[in-house]
Amino acid sequence: MNRQTYPTIRLRADRERSTLARHPWIFSQAVHSLDTEVRHGDLVQVESWEGEVIGVGTFSESSSIVMRIFSFTPCVIDEAWIEEKILEADARRKKAGIAHEKTDGYRMVFGEADDLPGIIIDRYRDVFVLQLSTAGADRLREMIVQALEKIFHPTAIVERSDMLSRKEERLEPAVSVLHGNLPKKVVFSEEGIEYLADPLEGQKTGFFLDQRPLRTWLLKNAHGRVLNLFSYSGTLGVAAMKGGADFVLNVDVSASALELCKKHAKLHKIDPDVFQTEEADVFQYLGKTTHELFDMVILDPPALIKSRKDMEEGRKAYHFLNRAAMRLVKPGGIFLSSSCSYYFSFEDMLTTLRRASLQNERTFHIFSSLPQPADHPASLYFPESAYLKTIIGEIGES
Repeated sequence: MNRQTYPTIRLRADRERSTLARHPWIFSQAVHSLDTEVRHGDLVQVESWEGEVIGVGTFSESSSIVMRIFSFTPCVIDEAWIEEKILEADARRKKAGIAHEKTDGYRMVFGEADDLPGIIIDRYRDVFVLQLSTAGADRLREMIVQALEKIFHPTAIVERSDMLSRKEERLEPAVSVLHGNLPKKVVFSEEGIEYLADPLEGQKTGFFLDQRPLRTWLLKNAHGRVLNLFSYSGTLGVAAMKGGADFVLNVDVSASALELCKKHAKLHKIDPDVFQTEEADVFQYLGKTTHELFDMVILDPPALIKSRKDMEEGRKAYHFLNRAAMRLVKPGGIFLSSSCSYYFSFEDMLTTLRRASLQNERTFHIFSSLPQPADHPASLYFPESAYLKTIIGEIGES
């Protein structure tokens, strides 16, 4: 491979350990010196105190994370390199059994866990959705688009770089169709079941691909009357109906999300009388709903703790939601509780569920816990990539 010398960041002698252990983030406190010509978003190389190049990545002058490492060996990051990394990531999805003839919707690139920090690529059949969260990733947009065009010949490539984290990187939101023509209806398959995504206007990239394990569980175990809280487009409700549920109530604050619920019901020929929607703030809904009980309650809130400063308020919110939602489960019914907050650990969830059960004078017997799927890989070297957890169990009377 051709060698190229990038501007250099040199680490302090006592702050090399995490980089040598392949953690892809370098914080400002670890930096001894950097070349004066380095600019926000530039490709840079990092050197050990002894002067050995131990990584290549992108630089940020506006974040406490000054460098995100793409490679822990010297390399040239160009279109060929990007293409190779995308191919490697896609191949891992196939090896893991995520992408196959019955599944053409999955996360193809998951940022740091796939050696592409700040870059998310989701695939919905022949439509690809790109998220770029850092200034360095933003600079690579054209290379990424060209690589996707060359490898996959997509119908459309959509950018959904409108996450709040871009503000810290001094970047404006970017939402557009970068290539091709976006179909009016974006349909894809997951384990042979068709779902709808809304890449331009939906939440995240238009679908919550990471809840695939929970949908799979519901397909095998759903029954009775189901309450689906924070339903978004109702896909967990669809999986529940296909798994044997008699009735699903989808509750979400977003009218557009509930329209997608209705479209999913129509797509799967589900009677709207047994697949209902209610537009409501879930906190308020749970505050006033105490009498109606369900055989299964699904609680899948958005990330309520996005940083350490949110931890106290976020824990209170998770506690309120779990305590209030648990009350609506019939004795002998099933409670399914998820969290997508990295800063709310599995142990935090167990503590919250234990407190909720005791305050409700109920018992909670855990059946299983579900991690995030293999297309959202949790990296050994990047603990921050492990964020999603779901706990499922039976509610009893104490």
